[in-house]
Amino acid sequence: MKKFSMVRWIPAIFSAAALLVGCGGGTGDATPSATLLSKVDSRIQPVEAVQDVARVKSRSVTAAPSATVVALDELAAEKTQSVDSVGPRLVGQGRDVEATKSLSAMGALWKWSKTPAGGLVAAVSFNAEGAYGLRLGVRVQQLPGSAVVRVYTQAAPGKVFEISGQEILQLIERNQAAGDRSDAARTWWTPDTGGSEATLEVELPPGIAANTLQISVPQLSHIFANLAVPTEEAYQAQIQQNAKAIGDADTCNLDATCYNDGASERNAVARMVFVKGASAYLCTGTLLNDGGSSGKPYFLSANHCISDQTVASTLQTDWFFRSSSCNSGALQSSSTKKVGGAKLLYASADTDTSFLLLNDAPPAGAVFAGWDASTVAAGVSIVGLHHPRGDLLKLSYGAVVGQSTCTTISDTQFSCGGTSGNYYRVNWSQGTTEGGSSGSALFRNGKVVGTLYGGSAVCTNKSSSDFYGRFDVAYNAALKNWLSTTAVASGRTAVYRFFNAKTGAHFFTSNAAERDFVIRTYPDFAYENIAFYAYAQPTVGQSTVFRFFNTGNGAHFYTISQTESDFVRANYPVFNYEGPIWYAQTVAGNGATPMYRFYKPASGTHFYTISSAERDFVIANYKDFNYEGIAYYAWTSSN
Repeated sequence: MKKFSMVRWIPAIFSAAALLVGCGGGTGDATPSATLLSKVDSRIQPVEAVQDVARVKSRSVTAAPSATVVALDELAAEKTQSVDSVGPRLVGQGRDVEATKSLSAMGALWKWSKTPAGGLVAAVSFNAEGAYGLRLGVRVQQLPGSAVVRVYTQAAPGKVFEISGQEILQLIERNQAAGDRSDAARTWWTPDTGGSEATLEVELPPGIAANTLQISVPQLSHIFANLAVPTEEAYQAQIQQNAKAIGDADTCNLDATCYNDGASERNAVARMVFVKGASAYLCTGTLLNDGGSSGKPYFLSANHCISDQTVASTLQTDWFFRSSSCNSGALQSSSTKKVGGAKLLYASADTDTSFLLLNDAPPAGAVFAGWDASTVAAGVSIVGLHHPRGDLLKLSYGAVVGQSTCTTISDTQFSCGGTSGNYYRVNWSQGTTEGGSSGSALFRNGKVVGTLYGGSAVCTNKSSSDFYGRFDVAYNAALKNWLSTTAVASGRTAVYRFFNAKTGAHFFTSNAAERDFVIRTYPDFAYENIAFYAYAQPTVGQSTVFRFFNTGNGAHFYTISQTESDFVRANYPVFNYEGPIWYAQTVAGNGATPMYRFYKPASGTHFYTISSAERDFVIANYKDFNYEGIAYYAWTSSN
C-alpha cells in the first residue's frame, strides 16, 4: 500500500427566543431515485455556498493569559523516518506527555485568572524541540459546552483558533455513536500550529468552577516533516542554497499547474493530514459531485488512509495546494486549510475505498468532481492527480493495462495478481506516485474512475504498476446510495448557537445572515458554531418550532408545542412572538436525536442542548437549572 419532549409549560418567569427573526437556508441530504445514474459531471463551488464563520480570530495580544510551559526534548532521529512503500505517508510521531497525562496532573498546571466577563481563563504551552508542527490530543472527561477552547502559538497570541466546548462534545459523541468507546474516541486533536510550540487555552463562562473542567493531554503528535510551503522569495533562496523544497517529490513528477489536462479536476483534489494512534499521516482525497449537484461535500479517499470515524474526525484538508505558476515551487495564494474533520459514510477494504462527508464547506472555486461508474477497458488513457510525499499537486499520465485482485497481507504488505478483480492495474508513461498519493483519484475524460491503493511504480521503472480500487465496484456496492441522486434534497438546515455570558442563555438561529449580524453587532454573544440540524420548511412528519423574545430579560424561548406557544402568546405580553423558525419532530425516529431542555427560575431562562454529555454536565454542575426532559427531536448532521 504505497503511498499507501416532553415539553411542559412552567407558569412563572421563563426564557424566550431570539434577537432577530431567523429562518431558512441550508442543504439537506438526498434520497436515491429509482433510476441509477452511471455518470455525473462536475460542478464548481459558488461563493454564496460558503457560509462558514472564520475559525481563526484576532484579539489583543494582552488578552492572552500567562501560560504554564510543558517542554519535550527533540524527537529521536529514528522515529522521523517515513516508509514510502507502506500505507499513508507518516509525517508526525505520537509522543507521550507525562506532565499532562492525567486529569490531576493537567489540573495542577492551570493558572486560572478572572476574565472581564467574570469567568475564568488559563493556558498551557507545549513545546517540542525541532517540531515543524504540533497537534495536541485533548482527552475530554468533562467539558462545559459553553467553554471556549483556543489554540495558538506564544509567538502570535493575537491570532487564535477558537472552538466551543459543545462542538468538541459533538465530535466525541459522533465517534462514540460509530461504536468507538476507547480513549481515542474521547480525544479532540487540535489543528497543527505549524511550529514547535502550541498553546492550549480554556475560558470558562461565569459561574463555572475551575474543577468542573476535566481534560488532559496524554499525547501529542510531533510533526517532523515540513508541511509548509515557502513564498516565491523564500523558494528562490532555497534554490540558491541547494536546499530542497516542500515534499521533496521524485524528479519525474509533473507539476499539475503546468498542464491544461486536469485544469478543472485539480480543484477537486485536497491534501489530507490526519491522526491515527497519535501519529500524523498524509494522503490525498477528491471532492465528488452527486447526481443532484446538491453541494454536499462528499469526499473520496482510501480505506487504508481512513477507515473509522475517530480518525475521520481528525482530518485536515489543504485545498488548491499547488504551485503559483509552472514549476515555481511556491504555493499559490488561494490555498486554503479546513480543519473541521469529516463524517465517515462508508469504508471497505474490497476496493480500498473511504467515502466521507466533510464537516466544513469546501472553499469557493473548489470543484465537485464528476465520476463514471462504467468499467474502464484495458488500453484506455488516464490521468492521476495527487500529492506525492505531501508535495504540491502533481499530475501523472498513463493507461489502464488490466484488472487485478489485491489482498492485504499485513500493515506493511499486499499482493495483487490475476487478470480480473476489483482493482485496475495502471502503468505510467509520465510521472509516478509516492507515499502521500494514497487515496488519490484516477481520472478518465475528466471523471473519477478509481482510487489509489498502492503499487511499485517509480520514476526509474515505467513497467512497474500501481493499483487503483475500481470506482464502479465501490459505486454499485454502496456509493450509489449517496451519489445516485436525481433525488430531492431533504431540506435540513444548520442551526447555529450563541452563548450570552451575561444572561447565561443561548440564542439559536438557522439564518446565516442573522448569525453574521449577531457576530458583528452583539459582542456579548459568543458564537458556538452549528448546534444541530432541523428542517427549513414544513415537511411531512415534522412540527413547527416557535420562537419568542423576552423583552424583560433579553433571553429567548423556543417550543415545539402549539399549546405552549398559544399559552405564552395569550398570557405573557413580555414575550414577543417571532414566528416559526424551523421544523423538527415531537417523537423519535428518522435518525433524530433528543433535544434536552432546562429551566432556571432565578433568571427565567431556558437552556437547550442536543448533546447528552452537555445535558449530564448541566445536571451535575448547574444546580440552579431544573431539568425538563426532552423538548423535541432534531439531528446532529445534515444527512
